[in-house]
Amino acid sequence: MDSSQSAATAGTGGGGNGMTTSQSSAMVATTVVDDPKKNLNQVTNSIQKVLGLLHQLYLTVSSFNAASQLPLLQCLNSLVLELDNMVKLAEKCNIQVPMEVLNLIDDGKNPDEFTRDVINSCIAKNQITKGKTDAFKGLHRHLLEELEQAFPDEVESYREIRAASAAELKHLAQAQTTLPNGDVKIKSEL
Repeated sequence: MDSSQSAATAGTGGGGNGMTTSQSSAMVATTVVDDPKKNLNQVTNSIQKVLGLLHQLYLTVSSFNAASQLPLLQCLNSLVLELDNMVKLAEKCNIQVPMEVLNLIDDGKNPDEFTRDVINSCIAKNQITKGKTDAFKGLHRHLLEELEQAFPDEVESYREIRAASAAELKHLAQAQTTLPNGDVKIKSEL
């Protein structure tokens, strides 16, 4: 419901279809909660309306005369209604912005720098982790070679146990299906 509809329903006391303003805004609230993208789009549209109203208010004030008092008051009322609407819509949006991004914006920098820094940090940590896993694989391979020279029978039974375990894990993985959201659905065996 935009600000002009809000003003019209506030003046008549009804939503035009037999519902009161609180009932129609309650229906809007329940439909708004259902779709996060729709919520974000509505907040974005509300921000655009506020920016337009602020520009209109600037133009009205900069060329103010006695005849522009009524348009000025109407513009102020529209701005207040749209700001109220924006607050209500924003309460239904659950968006978390890191403080670092806000600090970058306050410093006049591009917030994409934060994303770039986070990605570079993740790449560096990934390379460190990969190096560690490669080192452990090399150590495992080296230890297995040394153990095979000293205890060949035990290493052979270890390899058989590992192969059986891998086959069991493969069978278990085939019994599971992945849902579109990434969750795993386990098939019940009958």
